[in-house]
Formats: sequence, C-alpha cells, structure tokens
Amino acid sequence: IENLPCELQRNFQLMRELDQRTEDKKAEIDSLAAEYIELVKNMVPEERVEHLKKIQSAYSKCKEYSDDKVQLAMQTYEMVDKHIRRLDADLARFEADLKDKLEGSDFENPGSRSLKKGRSQKDKRSSRGRGRRASEEDTPKKKKLKGGSEFADTILSVHPSDVLDMPVDPNEPTYCLCHQVSYGEMIGCDNPDCPIEWFHFACVDLTTKPKGKWFCPRCVQEKKKK
Repeated sequence: IENLPCELQRNFQLMRELDQRTEDKKAEIDSLAAEYIELVKNMVPEERVEHLKKIQSAYSKCKEYSDDKVQLAMQTYEMVDKHIRRLDADLARFEADLKDKLEGSDFENPGSRSLKKGRSQKDKRSSRGRGRRASEEDTPKKKKLKGGSEFADTILSVHPSDVLDMPVDPNEPTYCLCHQVSYGEMIGCDNPDCPIEWFHFACVDLTTKPKGKWFCPRCVQEKKKK
C-alpha cells in the first residue's frame, strides 16, 4: 500500500480543483442572473434568449464538474476498498501460515499435544470477536472464524469512536443491540437461533471474553420466559 497515499492525495487534489471550478461557475451564474433581472425589461426577445442560453450553459458546466467529482470519489472509494480486500486476503494467508507453523512445532514436541488439545475448544471461541472491516465475503455472521490469535486481535482492534465517526456504507451489515457496523472486539451468541448473533464487547458490558458458553441479554431473557 506504499503508493496508496500518493494516489489518494492526487485524487483529492483533483476533487478540490473541481470544487473550485464549480464555485467559480456558480459565481458566474449569479452574476448573469442578476444582470438578466436588471436588464430584462429593456432587452429584445433575441437578447433574452441569448442571455438565458449563457446561464443554461453555465449550469450544464456546473453539472459536468459535479459528475466528474462523483466519478472521482467512486474511483477513490473502490481503490481503497481493493487495497482493504487485498490486505484481508494477505492477513488470512499469514494466519494460515502461522497456524501451520504452530501445528508443525506441536508435532516436533509431543509434550505440547495434550496442552494444545485441551485448549483447542477455547481457541475456536477466542477467534470469534475479531474487529476488522466487514465485507460481503467476510462478516461476523460466519460463526467459526479460523486461525484467530491474540497478535492478530491486537493489530485489527479498532477504537469504537473512530469507527462511529466515519461515514457508514449503507450496504455494510449492522450487528449488536446498538445496530452499528462491526468494529473492535465482538463476541458471538452461542444460541444458534439468535437473531442478532454478534455483539460489541462494550455494548454487553464485557472487557474480556468469558469462559464457556455465552448468551446475549435477549436470549437470556427468552430463556427465562420459557
């Protein structure tokens, strides 16, 4: 991603130039409109039509600049999204390699097998609440995420306020009791029929992942009712 900042800076510079051109055109339109209102009574029909065509041409130019800016913004978004997907793929590959190395070291050290076996169930659950960007291919709704590690959790953890201040993609799925997108550490409800499934630690008053099975407040209430 070493070239990404330069590409972003170039795109933002172009967007700023388009903004300035649009502002200049708007000022020109205001001037033409004021002139037209002031002189319209003394104009012949041909002059009125000519003046209105100038105003319409300026409006068309404004729309053209705005369309270019929208296209540039979409290209910038897709460029960043492409890098994020590539980083996600590289991270998954890195985690798989790390898991293979750990398993290989366990085969070389027979004494560690029993310890690994006893922790396998716990490791499966600890890989759930990883805070990273949710995409259509990789969302918290996948109950069993493989290869999670404390190192990866630390890298991928995001401060909630940073995420909530960012504009939300309307296509990005939401979770938890707060109906927000995925961020930071999250925990999955062990009720397979839970309608929400994933919850932010802070929203359910958790700071660390609890031992054993965990059920969300809604499922606990339903269980008590039954």
